[in-house]
Amino acid sequence: MKFSAVLSTALVAATALAETHVFNWTTGWAMANPDGVKEREVITCNGEFPWPDIRVKKGDRVEVYLNNGFTKHNTSLHFHGLFQENSTQMDGPPMINQCPITPGDTMLYNFSVPDQAGSFWYHSHTDGQYMEGMRGAFIIEDDDYPYDYDEEVILTVSEWYHSYLDDLTADFLNVYNPTGAEPIPQNLLMNNTMNNTWHVKPDTTYLMRIINIGGFVSQYLYMEDHNFTVVGVDGINVHPNVTNEIYITVAQRYDVLITTKSETDRNYAFMQKFDDDMLDTIPSDLLLNATSYIVYDDDAELPGEYYIDDYYTGFLDDFYLLPLEEEETLDSYDYQITVDVAMDNLDDGINYAFFNNITYTAPKVPTLATVFAAGENATEPSVYGTYTHPFVLQKDEVVEIVLNNQDTGKHPFHLHGHVFQVIERGPDYGDEDTPVAYNESAPYTAPEFPMRRDVLYVRAQSYFVIRFKANNPGVWYFHCHIEWHLLQGLAITLIEDPAGIQERETLTDNWKQVCDNTGVATTGNAAGNTVDYLDLSGQNRQQKNLPAGFTARGIVALVFSCIAAVCGIITIGIYGMADIPDLEQKVLAGLTSEERAELFADDESDDLASEGKQASATEATETH
Repeated sequence: MKFSAVLSTALVAATALAETHVFNWTTGWAMANPDGVKEREVITCNGEFPWPDIRVKKGDRVEVYLNNGFTKHNTSLHFHGLFQENSTQMDGPPMINQCPITPGDTMLYNFSVPDQAGSFWYHSHTDGQYMEGMRGAFIIEDDDYPYDYDEEVILTVSEWYHSYLDDLTADFLNVYNPTGAEPIPQNLLMNNTMNNTWHVKPDTTYLMRIINIGGFVSQYLYMEDHNFTVVGVDGINVHPNVTNEIYITVAQRYDVLITTKSETDRNYAFMQKFDDDMLDTIPSDLLLNATSYIVYDDDAELPGEYYIDDYYTGFLDDFYLLPLEEEETLDSYDYQITVDVAMDNLDDGINYAFFNNITYTAPKVPTLATVFAAGENATEPSVYGTYTHPFVLQKDEVVEIVLNNQDTGKHPFHLHGHVFQVIERGPDYGDEDTPVAYNESAPYTAPEFPMRRDVLYVRAQSYFVIRFKANNPGVWYFHCHIEWHLLQGLAITLIEDPAGIQERETLTDNWKQVCDNTGVATTGNAAGNTVDYLDLSGQNRQQKNLPAGFTARGIVALVFSCIAAVCGIITIGIYGMADIPDLEQKVLAGLTSEERAELFADDESDDLASEGKQASATEATETH
């Protein structure tokens, strides 16, 4: 009884200390020049760019009123890395956890901050909008933070495009890009600018929260004559690990401690570098390195640029990081999901991304809405459609995801609603003829206390294995966080403990109103069938497969052969018509004056006869 009273008092005290943070945001467009090279429109929040950072504490409440101020684009918001316990409807991905927010409409994202702390971020989950600026840091402070530091700084990194995403996407998902070559960015940004300056104090330890808010390239980060002490990844505190270089994929976060020098007589370079292995081509004018500055003295000279070979000596492998809060490896799994990654073309000639030959195709009814509407049928994967690639997880079972990468590029994968244990990750097999898949029967030793995070990259033609416990009822997306690949369909849907979702949550009136305003149904299976939930007739489908024997190389050859043929026909026509006047002149020049007079007289007779026929035809038409 005494314990219950003490516990109740503690809960009341915690509730009283919790704070509600209310944000009223309206999307829009405004001109900006983040890289200092080209001015273009960017996505703004209440007319401002960049978007604001959010800073909260465990147990706080967050209310974000997102007003869609666009004239023609839908939008959404995802709070990356937050578990959204009992609030899966606030997770953000359209047609999975909610309906798209149409222009002029408002959605309220209303949730409690979970028992998490660290560096997170928020971003639009619609059509790559965050790559045009709709993104910001989301920091959950920890009153019991385990490491000492003097000051804190947020450092975001990303790539930047001069062209608009609508135009880039139209060119990317196009029959004229059959190999699926991703658009090449123009620059790298640090804190939404180039040549960023970080003013520091001597003998000071900074907690730097590094967040890759980009949508495509991984980056190498290096500080001249300074070290990073890694103490956290993706909201998980880890034992300190000192390194001079960090490799960070899109959507990953690293918390690092940096202690400055005692001397203040010079300044230092802070370098970013493209992972150029991820680029299909490297334009001659692309700067692979971007230099920012660690400034001790404004009057001292800024350092020169560092280049690739100056510091490309290897980097920290996050697989070996040890969480501070140790969690033993989940020894065995109850349910194994094996997915093979591939990129290929379908019959429209466009290059798509696949898990097990399925490219994600949105349903007609949001997956979460189907969970609530399907009743007991909610445990049947088929009600969510074939092409949402659904997997239903049972309450508290241990789930293992085996991911085999049959592509020659790296891919960072993100799991919504969880952090996962990293059981194994294979080496880089580069451009080997045959990808190497995970072999479960081969002996290996999983770490005793494996690294945990929510974004993990798989190496070229290799694999990884992750595990987590299904203890957070919700609909959770698992997808590649390279935005181009998500647009190509590289995603699956996990429906975790459907009965638990039905018991714990009720869809809000605002959630339903957003769907009504969008014209999207909130009852029925993936096909919108409300009578027979097992009947998927009419569901949205992916494009049909190409006829056997077609390859991307064959499509390229076919497309360019057709283009060449058309150009050839046009050229022949142009040159042929260009020769006609010259030929007439040559013929006339060879005639005598009598022959020319006779020829012109014949032409006049032909013209008169033609005019007579046209007049007769006109009279006949009018009479009819």
